[in-house]
Amino acid sequence: MVKRKETNIISRQLLIDGKWVDSISGKFFRTINPATEEEITTIAEGDKEDIDLAVAAARKAFEKGPWRKTDARDRGLILLKIMELVEKNKDELAWLETLDNGKPISETKNADLPLVIDCLLYYAGWADKIHGETIPVRGEFLNYTIREPVGVVGQIIPWNFPLLMAVWKIAPAIACGNTIVLKPAEQTPLSALMLGRLCQEAGLPDGVLNIVPGYGPTAGAALAAHMDVDKIAFTGEHTTGRLIMKAAAGNLKRISLELGGKSPNIVFADSDIDSAVNGALRGIFFNQGEVCCAGSRLFLEKKIHDEFLGKLSDRASRLSVGNPEDPNTQMGAQVSKEQFDKILHYIESGKQEGAKVITGGERCGNKGYFIKPTVFEGVNNSMKIAQEEIFGPVVSTIAFDDMDEMVQQSNDSPYGLAAAVWTRDIKKAHKIARELKAGTIWMNTYNTFDAASPFGGYKQSGFGRELGVHALELYTQIKSVWINLGT
Repeated sequence: MVKRKETNIISRQLLIDGKWVDSISGKFFRTINPATEEEITTIAEGDKEDIDLAVAAARKAFEKGPWRKTDARDRGLILLKIMELVEKNKDELAWLETLDNGKPISETKNADLPLVIDCLLYYAGWADKIHGETIPVRGEFLNYTIREPVGVVGQIIPWNFPLLMAVWKIAPAIACGNTIVLKPAEQTPLSALMLGRLCQEAGLPDGVLNIVPGYGPTAGAALAAHMDVDKIAFTGEHTTGRLIMKAAAGNLKRISLELGGKSPNIVFADSDIDSAVNGALRGIFFNQGEVCCAGSRLFLEKKIHDEFLGKLSDRASRLSVGNPEDPNTQMGAQVSKEQFDKILHYIESGKQEGAKVITGGERCGNKGYFIKPTVFEGVNNSMKIAQEEIFGPVVSTIAFDDMDEMVQQSNDSPYGLAAAVWTRDIKKAHKIARELKAGTIWMNTYNTFDAASPFGGYKQSGFGRELGVHALELYTQIKSVWINLGT
């Protein structure tokens, strides 16, 4: 089914030690277009034996290959070349992402790809600026530190932003001088495979980036448990994060986890209501709600509850849901039948617990994994739809009139990835920002990102920070050197 210069766009094989190869088992898996429920293509299915080969290649490249002696500035130049190639091929990458994931082409072109390009540019600039320091210690000694790469890094990426999440991990790892084994999500491997080809074209040495598509319980578990992997970076669901922590205990490898969320989006009566409605729409319906920091709990001050809900439901009901390749489409398909069924199950759960659907709440069309934008009212914060991550276009609205109680309810969640506040009162904004337990707090905006600003969670939303200078902490370790200057 793949078209548009398919032979130049992707490989159906694994990338190990600079070579495109079939899996040792010879098995393949299908990747499905969620908008049509049809097969796009088949991809070589990696498992433990393939992971072993990829890790060995990454170790060889780290310890003995040219990568070890590559100057930091040259690593930056390679990242710049990758960026240039991504920019050159951005239309094809955007189309692949839409085809494989189901998200609208307007989003992949105008959100995903610009963020990918910016992230590569940002870390290209960091490559030769990762410095140690001299420390004024007691006695006749010179003490200084060196920041060194961690080594072989396993990176497991999700299906909701396949290319962007890959680059969030690959770019800082390369800037710091590590080697990588990347496992893309089995639902969306295509853009990672194309990125692998572009990295080769940019001059990245063999073995520095190895890509092994496959399933979590086989390829992913083998990577997490591998005794020769020095670090695992994972973005995904919190129960998988727990499994990775257990698997990583074998050799006490370093871990960073960016997990789920149930983010509160808080609207006060003194806010710009129309801007807040736009923010609420963007916060929950962007990327079909398949966003870890989606504003899925919408707290509305009672004074403006009815007005806000009326505007929100009207706008949500008029969103264009359909063919993701149509530039006018505003919301595409859920990534898979499994996710589609899960979301519909949560919608039924909300109805059974007494919440009311005021718009949406059902399938859209009869082909493809489309769900209408769904708004619940009358939600209690203890309901399943308010406590568990749905990962779909479903928002639960909760009325409040007491600020302290609202903050308590906002924090009454196992997650702490993000939150947003809409108000014109700057004192109130800063006060609540201090009280909310989340890694990112947006004020009068939602889903705003920049490669320079850190992103990560509190509580069961994980630990470690991606993006910004803080990501360099994930991919470097510090060596302290002592020189005796005395007699």
